[in-house]
This record gives sequence, C-alpha cells and structure tokens, in this order.
Amino acid sequence: MPIYEYECSSCRSRFERKQRFDEEPVATCPRCSGKARRLIHSVPVVFKGSGFYCTDYGRGSACSSTGKCKEPECEAKVAEKKETKKEEKAQETK
Repeated sequence: MPIYEYECSSCRSRFERKQRFDEEPVATCPRCSGKARRLIHSVPVVFKGSGFYCTDYGRGSACSSTGKCKEPECEAKVAEKKETKKEEKAQETK
C-alpha cells in the first residue's frame, strides 16, 4: 500500500497516511479538523543500463547531427568499439 502525504490548509501541518489506491483521500486534518489536501512530489528517475548513450540504439540530445557525442562516456565507448572492430578484422585476415 502506498503512503500519501497530506497538508492542512489551516494549520499547515503535514501528516502521512497509508492507504489503498481505491480509498478516498483524507479530507480533514487530525490536529485542527481543517481541510487537508494530498501533496504530490516529483519522483527521481535514474537511467541505468544500455540504451541511454548515443552509441546505443537511439540518438540522444548529447549527440550532434554528425553522430559525434559531446559526452566523455560516449567518446570512450565509441573508441572502445572501434578498437574491438580493428582487433576482429585483424583476426579474420590471419
């Protein structure tokens, strides 16, 4: 069950309630019986794994129209891929 945070519009006290999704929001403050409203907070997003650099599937805003990336992590990844391809070609020609 999620925990929701509420704020009283009269006394400005904040309180939390564990509620099911289908329950009605708390309407009154437990301290002063004033009108309470549910607070909405932003959620932090962390992107992990492949697919978030310009060397992966999509082209992000960090990449220019030429495909050259401005981010140091991407530059290192591109250089690593080039070295791997050179090594593979060298092994194939032997």
